Amino acid sequence: MTDPTEEDDDAMAAEWAAMMDDEEEDGSASPAPTSNRILNQDEIDSLLGFDANGAGDGDNSGVMALVNSAMVNYERLPMLEVVFDRLVRMMSTSLRNFTSDNVEVSLDQITSIRFGDYLNSIPLPAMLSVFKAEEWDNYGLMVVDSAMIYSIVDVLLGGRRGTAAMRIEGRPYTTIERNLVERLVHVVLSDLSAAFDPLSPVTFRFDRLETNPRFATIVRPGNAAMLAKLRIDMEDRGGRLELLIPYATLEPVRELLLQMFMGEKFGRDSIWENHLASELWQTDVSLGAVLDEVSLPLHEVLNWKVGSQVMLNARPEGLVQLRCGEVPMFQGRMGRRKGAIAVRVEGEAPKQEEFPR
Repeated sequence: MTDPTEEDDDAMAAEWAAMMDDEEEDGSASPAPTSNRILNQDEIDSLLGFDANGAGDGDNSGVMALVNSAMVNYERLPMLEVVFDRLVRMMSTSLRNFTSDNVEVSLDQITSIRFGDYLNSIPLPAMLSVFKAEEWDNYGLMVVDSAMIYSIVDVLLGGRRGTAAMRIEGRPYTTIERNLVERLVHVVLSDLSAAFDPLSPVTFRFDRLETNPRFATIVRPGNAAMLAKLRIDMEDRGGRLELLIPYATLEPVRELLLQMFMGEKFGRDSIWENHLASELWQTDVSLGAVLDEVSLPLHEVLNWKVGSQVMLNARPEGLVQLRCGEVPMFQGRMGRRKGAIAVRVEGEAPKQEEFPR
Protein backbone atom coordinates (compact mmCIF):
# COMPACT_ATOMS: atom_id res chain seq x y z
CA MET A 1 0.00 0.00 0.00
CA THR A 2 1.44 3.35 -1.10
CA ASP A 3 1.54 6.34 1.24
CA PRO A 4 -0.45 9.30 -0.29
CA THR A 5 2.11 11.77 1.07
CA GLU A 6 4.91 10.14 -0.95
CA GLU A 7 2.72 10.27 -4.09
CA ASP A 8 2.18 14.01 -3.62
CA ASP A 9 5.93 14.63 -3.20
CA ASP A 10 6.72 12.65 -6.34
CA ALA A 11 4.13 14.54 -8.32
CA MET A 12 5.45 17.92 -7.13
CA ALA A 13 9.04 16.95 -8.03
CA ALA A 14 7.98 15.87 -11.49
CA GLU A 15 6.11 19.14 -12.00
CA TRP A 16 9.20 21.20 -11.01
CA ALA A 17 11.38 19.17 -13.36
CA ALA A 18 9.00 19.76 -16.24
CA MET A 19 8.92 23.51 -15.57
CA MET A 20 12.72 23.76 -15.56
CA ASP A 21 12.95 21.85 -18.85
CA ASP A 22 10.44 24.22 -20.47
CA GLU A 23 12.33 27.33 -19.31
CA GLU A 24 15.63 26.01 -20.63
CA GLU A 25 14.09 25.27 -24.01
CA ASP A 26 12.36 28.67 -24.29
CA GLY A 27 15.30 30.65 -22.87
CA SER A 28 12.86 32.61 -20.77
CA ALA A 29 14.19 31.62 -17.37
CA SER A 30 14.11 34.54 -14.95
CA PRO A 31 17.53 35.43 -13.55
CA ALA A 32 18.23 34.37 -10.02
CA PRO A 33 18.34 37.24 -7.54
CA THR A 34 21.91 38.43 -6.95
CA SER A 35 23.57 41.10 -4.79
CA ASN A 36 25.96 42.25 -7.56
CA ARG A 37 24.93 45.68 -8.82
CA ILE A 38 26.60 47.76 -11.52
CA LEU A 39 27.24 51.37 -10.53
CA ASN A 40 26.60 54.17 -12.95
CA GLN A 41 29.17 56.88 -13.72
CA ASP A 42 27.74 59.41 -11.24
CA GLU A 43 27.94 56.89 -8.41
CA ILE A 44 31.52 55.97 -9.36
CA ASP A 45 32.55 59.66 -9.39
CA SER A 46 30.92 60.21 -6.02
CA LEU A 47 32.68 57.18 -4.59
CA LEU A 48 36.07 58.36 -5.83
CA GLY A 49 35.51 61.90 -4.58
CA PHE A 50 35.00 63.71 -7.91
CA ASP A 51 32.29 66.16 -8.79
CA ALA A 52 30.09 66.13 -11.87
CA ASN A 53 32.73 67.95 -13.95
CA GLY A 54 35.39 65.37 -13.17
CA ALA A 55 37.37 67.67 -10.90
CA GLY A 56 38.39 66.63 -7.41
CA ASP A 57 36.56 68.04 -4.44
CA GLY A 58 38.32 70.51 -2.21
CA ASP A 59 37.68 68.16 0.73
CA ASN A 60 38.73 64.62 0.01
CA SER A 61 35.88 62.16 0.24
CA GLY A 62 35.14 58.58 -0.60
CA VAL A 63 38.03 56.32 -1.56
CA MET A 64 40.46 59.27 -1.86
CA ALA A 65 39.84 60.12 1.78
CA LEU A 66 40.81 56.56 2.72
CA VAL A 67 43.91 56.69 0.52
CA ASN A 68 45.04 60.01 2.00
CA SER A 69 44.23 59.01 5.56
CA ALA A 70 47.76 57.61 5.84
CA MET A 71 48.90 61.18 5.32
CA VAL A 72 49.78 63.23 8.22
CA ASN A 73 47.63 62.48 11.16
CA TYR A 74 50.35 63.89 13.33
CA GLU A 75 49.94 65.59 16.65
CA ARG A 76 49.46 69.30 16.68
CA LEU A 77 52.35 71.47 17.76
CA PRO A 78 50.70 74.37 19.61
CA MET A 79 53.92 76.25 20.29
CA LEU A 80 54.79 76.21 16.57
CA GLU A 81 51.74 78.40 15.96
CA VAL A 82 53.09 80.86 18.51
CA VAL A 83 56.46 80.86 16.73
CA PHE A 84 54.87 81.66 13.37
CA ASP A 85 52.76 84.40 14.93
CA ARG A 86 55.96 85.98 16.20
CA LEU A 87 57.48 85.51 12.73
CA VAL A 88 54.59 87.39 11.09
CA ARG A 89 54.99 90.37 13.41
CA MET A 90 58.76 90.48 12.97
CA MET A 91 58.57 90.10 9.19
CA SER A 92 56.13 92.99 8.93
CA THR A 93 58.72 95.27 10.53
CA SER A 94 61.83 93.89 8.81
CA LEU A 95 60.28 93.86 5.33
CA ARG A 96 59.14 97.45 5.74
CA ASN A 97 62.73 98.39 6.48
CA PHE A 98 63.96 96.17 3.65
CA THR A 99 61.64 97.56 0.95
CA SER A 100 60.96 101.06 2.35
CA ASP A 101 57.33 100.37 1.55
CA ASN A 102 54.15 99.59 3.44
CA VAL A 103 54.24 95.81 3.90
CA GLU A 104 51.57 93.65 5.50
CA VAL A 105 52.35 90.01 6.32
CA SER A 106 49.58 87.55 7.18
CA LEU A 107 49.60 83.87 8.06
CA ASP A 108 47.09 81.96 5.95
CA GLN A 109 47.35 78.50 7.47
CA ILE A 110 49.62 75.89 9.02
CA THR A 111 49.07 72.39 7.70
CA SER A 112 50.76 69.00 7.56
CA ILE A 113 51.62 67.48 4.20
CA ARG A 114 53.80 64.87 2.61
CA PHE A 115 56.97 66.32 1.17
CA GLY A 116 56.53 64.64 -2.22
CA ASP A 117 52.94 65.86 -2.56
CA TYR A 118 54.04 69.40 -1.79
CA LEU A 119 56.79 69.39 -4.41
CA ASN A 120 54.29 68.24 -7.02
CA SER A 121 51.85 71.00 -6.04
CA ILE A 122 54.27 73.95 -6.29
CA PRO A 123 53.07 76.33 -9.05
CA LEU A 124 55.97 77.04 -11.38
CA PRO A 125 57.86 79.23 -12.02
CA ALA A 126 59.02 79.73 -8.46
CA MET A 127 62.23 79.94 -6.48
CA LEU A 128 62.94 77.30 -3.88
CA SER A 129 65.40 78.23 -1.18
CA VAL A 130 66.98 75.40 0.83
CA PHE A 131 68.14 76.39 4.30
CA LYS A 132 69.79 74.47 7.12
CA ALA A 133 69.04 74.57 10.85
CA GLU A 134 72.57 74.48 12.20
CA GLU A 135 71.82 73.37 15.77
CA TRP A 136 69.29 70.75 14.63
CA ASP A 137 71.50 69.52 11.78
CA ASN A 138 68.69 69.29 9.25
CA TYR A 139 67.10 71.24 6.40
CA GLY A 140 64.00 73.22 5.53
CA LEU A 141 62.52 74.75 2.39
CA MET A 142 61.26 78.23 1.56
CA VAL A 143 59.26 78.78 -1.64
CA VAL A 144 58.75 82.23 -3.17
CA ASP A 145 56.12 82.29 -5.91
CA SER A 146 56.48 84.24 -9.17
CA ALA A 147 54.14 87.05 -8.08
CA MET A 148 56.28 87.72 -5.03
CA ILE A 149 59.48 87.55 -7.07
CA TYR A 150 58.36 90.17 -9.59
CA SER A 151 56.88 92.31 -6.82
CA ILE A 152 60.07 92.38 -4.75
CA VAL A 153 62.17 93.10 -7.85
CA ASP A 154 59.84 95.92 -8.83
CA VAL A 155 59.89 97.43 -5.34
CA LEU A 156 63.66 97.17 -4.81
CA LEU A 157 64.49 98.57 -8.24
CA GLY A 158 62.28 101.64 -7.79
CA GLY A 159 59.03 100.67 -9.44
CA ARG A 160 56.27 103.23 -9.13
CA ARG A 161 53.52 102.70 -6.61
CA GLY A 162 50.04 102.08 -7.87
CA THR A 163 51.20 99.94 -10.81
CA ALA A 164 51.10 96.19 -10.75
CA ALA A 165 54.38 94.33 -11.20
CA MET A 166 54.97 93.24 -14.80
CA ARG A 167 55.29 89.49 -15.16
CA ILE A 168 57.22 87.89 -17.96
CA GLU A 169 56.58 84.18 -18.00
CA GLY A 170 58.37 81.50 -19.96
CA ARG A 171 61.95 82.62 -19.31
CA PRO A 172 64.51 81.72 -16.64
CA TYR A 173 65.14 84.13 -13.81
CA THR A 174 68.01 86.54 -14.29
CA THR A 175 70.99 86.91 -11.97
CA ILE A 176 69.64 90.21 -10.64
CA GLU A 177 66.29 88.61 -9.78
CA ARG A 178 68.00 85.69 -8.05
CA ASN A 179 70.23 88.00 -6.02
CA LEU A 180 67.31 90.17 -4.91
CA VAL A 181 65.26 87.13 -3.90
CA GLU A 182 68.27 85.75 -2.03
CA ARG A 183 68.44 88.98 -0.03
CA LEU A 184 64.76 88.58 0.80
CA VAL A 185 65.37 85.00 1.93
CA HIS A 186 68.19 86.12 4.24
CA VAL A 187 65.84 88.64 5.88
CA VAL A 188 63.12 86.03 6.42
CA LEU A 189 65.58 83.42 7.78
CA SER A 190 66.95 85.96 10.23
CA ASP A 191 63.43 86.65 11.49
CA LEU A 192 62.69 82.92 11.67
CA SER A 193 65.76 82.38 13.86
CA ALA A 194 64.67 85.23 16.13
CA ALA A 195 61.14 83.79 16.34
CA PHE A 196 62.52 80.47 17.62
CA ASP A 197 64.94 82.09 20.09
CA PRO A 198 62.58 82.20 23.12
CA LEU A 199 61.85 78.51 22.59
CA SER A 200 65.21 77.12 21.49
CA PRO A 201 68.13 79.10 20.01
CA VAL A 202 68.69 78.03 16.41
CA THR A 203 70.44 79.51 13.39
CA PHE A 204 68.86 79.07 9.96
CA ARG A 205 71.56 79.36 7.32
CA PHE A 206 70.85 79.91 3.62
CA ASP A 207 72.16 76.95 1.61
CA ARG A 208 71.15 77.28 -2.04
CA LEU A 209 68.51 78.62 -4.41
CA GLU A 210 66.80 76.31 -6.90
CA THR A 211 64.18 76.75 -9.61
CA ASN A 212 63.59 73.04 -10.23
CA PRO A 213 61.71 71.25 -7.42
CA ARG A 214 63.58 68.02 -8.09
CA PHE A 215 66.84 69.69 -7.07
CA ALA A 216 65.31 70.94 -3.79
CA THR A 217 64.64 67.50 -2.31
CA ILE A 218 65.69 67.56 1.34
CA VAL A 219 63.82 64.50 2.71
CA ARG A 220 62.12 61.40 1.32
CA PRO A 221 58.91 62.07 -0.63
CA GLY A 222 56.78 60.17 1.88
CA ASN A 223 58.06 62.07 4.91
CA ALA A 224 55.68 64.45 6.67
CA ALA A 225 56.37 68.15 7.05
CA MET A 226 54.79 71.28 8.48
CA LEU A 227 53.76 73.85 5.87
CA ALA A 228 53.17 77.51 6.75
CA LYS A 229 51.68 79.73 4.05
CA LEU A 230 52.39 83.45 4.35
CA ARG A 231 50.80 86.23 2.34
CA ILE A 232 52.85 89.39 1.77
CA ASP A 233 51.03 92.49 0.53
CA MET A 234 52.77 95.69 -0.57
CA GLU A 235 49.82 97.94 -1.45
CA ASP A 236 48.69 96.59 -4.84
CA ARG A 237 51.66 94.27 -5.18
CA GLY A 238 52.65 91.15 -3.31
CA GLY A 239 52.66 87.40 -3.40
CA ARG A 240 53.02 84.23 -1.36
CA LEU A 241 55.90 82.84 0.64
CA GLU A 242 55.72 79.31 1.99
CA LEU A 243 57.87 77.69 4.68
CA LEU A 244 58.17 73.90 4.74
CA ILE A 245 59.89 72.35 7.77
CA PRO A 246 60.02 68.53 7.91
CA TYR A 247 59.04 66.82 11.14
CA ALA A 248 62.52 65.28 11.21
CA THR A 249 63.98 68.79 11.43
CA LEU A 250 61.68 69.71 14.33
CA GLU A 251 62.35 66.48 16.24
CA PRO A 252 65.06 67.96 18.55
CA VAL A 253 62.54 70.53 19.86
CA ARG A 254 59.41 68.39 19.60
CA GLU A 255 58.84 68.35 23.37
CA LEU A 256 59.07 72.15 23.46
CA LEU A 257 56.66 72.54 20.55
CA LEU A 258 54.08 70.35 22.29
CA GLN A 259 53.72 72.93 25.05
CA MET A 260 50.42 74.77 25.26
CA PHE A 261 52.14 77.92 26.52
CA MET A 262 55.68 79.19 26.95
CA GLY A 263 57.46 77.71 29.97
CA GLU A 264 55.21 74.69 30.47
CA LYS A 265 57.02 72.14 32.65
CA PHE A 266 55.36 68.85 31.55
CA GLY A 267 54.83 67.70 35.14
CA ARG A 268 58.16 69.00 36.46
CA ASP A 269 58.36 71.86 38.93
CA SER A 270 61.85 73.32 39.33
CA ILE A 271 60.83 75.24 42.48
CA TRP A 272 59.73 72.04 44.20
CA GLU A 273 62.83 70.19 42.99
CA ASN A 274 65.16 72.85 44.43
CA HIS A 275 63.27 72.91 47.72
CA LEU A 276 63.40 69.13 48.01
CA ALA A 277 67.15 69.10 47.26
CA SER A 278 67.87 71.73 49.92
CA GLU A 279 65.84 69.82 52.52
CA LEU A 280 67.60 66.54 51.68
CA TRP A 281 70.98 68.12 52.44
CA GLN A 282 69.73 68.95 55.95
CA THR A 283 68.22 65.52 56.68
CA ASP A 284 69.67 63.46 59.55
CA VAL A 285 70.53 59.87 58.69
CA SER A 286 71.67 56.99 60.91
CA LEU A 287 74.80 55.06 60.03
CA GLY A 288 75.56 51.59 61.33
CA ALA A 289 79.09 50.14 61.61
CA VAL A 290 79.26 46.50 60.53
CA LEU A 291 82.37 44.68 61.78
CA ASP A 292 81.77 41.43 59.92
CA GLU A 293 79.07 39.13 58.62
CA VAL A 294 78.82 35.35 58.54
CA SER A 295 76.27 33.02 56.95
CA LEU A 296 75.04 30.10 59.05
CA PRO A 297 72.40 27.41 58.49
CA LEU A 298 69.06 28.09 60.12
CA HIS A 299 69.18 24.95 62.30
CA GLU A 300 72.41 26.17 63.91
CA VAL A 301 70.87 29.53 64.69
CA LEU A 302 67.84 27.80 66.24
CA ASN A 303 70.19 25.77 68.49
CA TRP A 304 71.84 28.87 69.95
CA LYS A 305 71.72 29.13 73.73
CA VAL A 306 73.06 31.54 76.29
CA GLY A 307 76.83 31.31 76.09
CA SER A 308 76.99 30.11 72.43
CA GLN A 309 79.91 31.57 70.51
CA VAL A 310 79.93 32.84 66.93
CA MET A 311 83.33 33.02 65.22
CA LEU A 312 83.91 36.11 63.07
CA ASN A 313 86.66 36.66 60.54
CA ALA A 314 87.26 40.29 61.53
CA ARG A 315 90.81 41.32 62.40
CA PRO A 316 92.03 44.37 64.33
CA GLU A 317 93.44 45.90 61.16
CA GLY A 318 90.40 44.95 59.04
CA LEU A 319 88.01 47.43 57.44
CA VAL A 320 84.64 48.28 58.94
CA GLN A 321 81.69 49.02 56.69
CA LEU A 322 79.32 51.94 57.39
CA ARG A 323 75.78 51.45 56.16
CA CYS A 324 72.66 53.58 55.93
CA GLY A 325 69.92 51.02 56.25
CA GLU A 326 70.98 48.25 53.90
CA VAL A 327 72.98 50.50 51.57
CA PRO A 328 76.80 50.43 51.97
CA MET A 329 78.08 54.00 52.19
CA PHE A 330 81.69 54.12 53.46
CA GLN A 331 84.46 51.93 54.80
CA GLY A 332 87.09 52.74 57.38
CA ARG A 333 89.12 51.49 60.31
CA MET A 334 87.89 51.12 63.87
CA GLY A 335 89.60 52.81 66.81
CA ARG A 336 88.97 54.93 69.92
CA ARG A 337 88.52 58.65 70.33
CA LYS A 338 87.95 60.32 73.72
CA GLY A 339 87.01 57.03 75.30
CA ALA A 340 84.42 56.12 72.63
CA ILE A 341 84.62 53.61 69.81
CA ALA A 342 85.10 55.47 66.50
CA VAL A 343 85.50 54.68 62.82
CA ARG A 344 87.83 56.70 60.60
CA VAL A 345 86.38 56.91 57.08
CA GLU A 346 88.92 55.95 54.42
CA GLY A 347 86.76 55.87 51.31
CA GLU A 348 83.47 54.91 49.72
CA ALA A 349 82.23 51.40 50.22
CA PRO A 350 82.60 49.07 47.24
CA LYS A 351 79.79 46.82 46.10
CA GLN A 352 78.68 44.17 48.56
CA GLU A 353 80.35 41.34 46.69
CA GLU A 354 83.62 43.29 46.40
CA PHE A 355 83.91 44.10 50.12
CA PRO A 356 87.08 42.42 51.42
CA ARG A 357 86.68 39.71 53.98
